[in-house]
This record gives sequence, C-alpha cells and structure tokens, in this order.
Amino acid sequence: MDSTRGEAAQDREAGQDRGPGGRPGKADIRGRADLDVLLRRFYGAAFADPRIGPFFTEIAGTDLEVHLPRIADFWERALFRGADYRRDAFAPHAALDAARTLTAGDFGRWVQLWRATIDGLYRGPNAERAKAQGERMAVSLHKRLAGADGTGDGDGTGFVPLAVLELRPTA
Repeated sequence: MDSTRGEAAQDREAGQDRGPGGRPGKADIRGRADLDVLLRRFYGAAFADPRIGPFFTEIAGTDLEVHLPRIADFWERALFRGADYRRDAFAPHAALDAARTLTAGDFGRWVQLWRATIDGLYRGPNAERAKAQGERMAVSLHKRLAGADGTGDGDGTGFVPLAVLELRPTA
C-alpha cells in the first residue's frame, strides 16, 4: 500500500468501498474522479485491443491525455448532467468510418470492453446507466454510419446488443 495515501483513498481509486465487516466491495460511479479512473482503464484496454485498438492508435492517432478530459466531460454530462459538453460526438466517428469502415462487430467489441471495464470497477445505478448509455450510443452511431437500415455493415455479422442476449444451459 502507498503509505502517503490512506486505504480508503486507494480503494476509491480502484472503484471500491469498504463493505460490511470492512471488506472491500464495489462502489457506484459517483462523479468525475470515478469517471477518470473508469475511462483511463477502458481506453487502456481499447487501445490494446487487436480489433478496435487500431482505430485509436493508427487511424485517429489519439492522444489519450488530450482525449480523456473531453470524453470525461461527455460522460459527466451523460450521467450527472454536470459538465458542459458541446462537441459533436458523431463527427470523429464519421471521420474514422471514412478512413476504415466501423462495423457492427467493432461497435460490439467496444460495448463488450465498456461493460467489462465498468463491471470490473463499479456496481450501482450509475454504473448500470453508464453501461446502458454506452450500448445505446454504439447502436445509434452504427445506425447513423451504416444508414437507417444498417446495410452499411462491412462485416455482415449484424450487431446484437449484449443486453438482449440470453445465456441458456446446453443440457
């Protein structure tokens, strides 16, 4: 443990609170500091991902330190109505799509990483809202880029939001 900061501060940075009996447990997303932790972890995974990473690293040449405050403003506005986000969220995705088609599978992978990152760090109503909002965004962006009927999907796999999948036992 870092002796310069208390255990509670370190737990909070890791998305954890002290639960019953003082055991670590996951907290909800509570504000900008939690969004910063979430987004740094998510984009670390997204940049490293073999499927969607090249959109960030090779095509867009995203500078994470420049991107994070902007995207944190977006999520703070989306979840807490806090930040003043007035950018066009569609335009950068349209530019990426023009350089290399963003497929349903690409958006699906983004959703998988987004949900897994949130689930790994947080639990609560804001975490659930962030997952749902991310999925809605992915579907909306894909529909706009592919056309209303979705026929612009270059990989032909179709996009099925994870929330509608039902896992059934094979027996």
